[in-house]
Amino acid sequence: MSREAARTRSRVLVVGATGRLGGSIARASLAAGHPTFALVRPHHFARPDSPVLGPLVAAGATLLQGSLEDYSSLLEAVCQVDVVICAVSTKQVLEQKPLIRAIKEAGCVKRFIPAEFGADPTKVQICGMDYGFYEKKIEIRHSIESEGIPHTYICCNFFMRYLLPSLVQPGLDAPPRDEIKIFGEGNTKGVFVKENDVAKFTICTIEDPRTLNKTLYLRPPGNVFSMNELADLWESKLKKSLKRLYVTEEQLLKEIHGKLKLLKVKW
Repeated sequence: MSREAARTRSRVLVVGATGRLGGSIARASLAAGHPTFALVRPHHFARPDSPVLGPLVAAGATLLQGSLEDYSSLLEAVCQVDVVICAVSTKQVLEQKPLIRAIKEAGCVKRFIPAEFGADPTKVQICGMDYGFYEKKIEIRHSIESEGIPHTYICCNFFMRYLLPSLVQPGLDAPPRDEIKIFGEGNTKGVFVKENDVAKFTICTIEDPRTLNKTLYLRPPGNVFSMNELADLWESKLKKSLKRLYVTEEQLLKEIHGKLKLLKVKW
């Protein structure tokens, strides 16, 4: 891509670029021709041979030293770009507030994509067992909207690397070969996606006016399966039938509450 063409593309800052999803987003941004900056914590810069930074530099990203805890570094980074994408971990959701303040102060950001990348927090019913997980995401949405910051929310449902390796079987690292637990009647469908695909779709949104101040739901038809359908597929691979153990909602909730009580005792 020519320098002139590169100048016309949005400049993108990725916060959380040293993580799995953030790294995928940075690489997807670069592949799409966007000048891409990665905000990197100081301790990573202390290691010149860092295996985390190497791939980003090799891909062509510009590294900026800073963190969500250092407001001046946030503001300096944000002032250099048109788009900010945050891909920090779940534990850091509320730490995006200084980033929102920096975006507001800078006044140059045309699109902010906060760290959501999961189920839509306004639609999830979790029976009060998420320890405020989704409420925190809603709080960040309210902060963005109250400041009038142009945004897009990305709801991609389930990352397949968490659930598919075990066919959604708690405690297993590989698919079962004799019996499989089916939750509910097994017909409710879920959407399973890869980080690389989420990253590419995310980058496609940043200059698309149709996604401005909207929620984008990623639901590739070929990635939508119920538990019964997953079991059918696995049985076809094994060339054998599995014993299906259907677990009712009441049974599942009772089991979860029992494990939560044990965890509280250990704490």
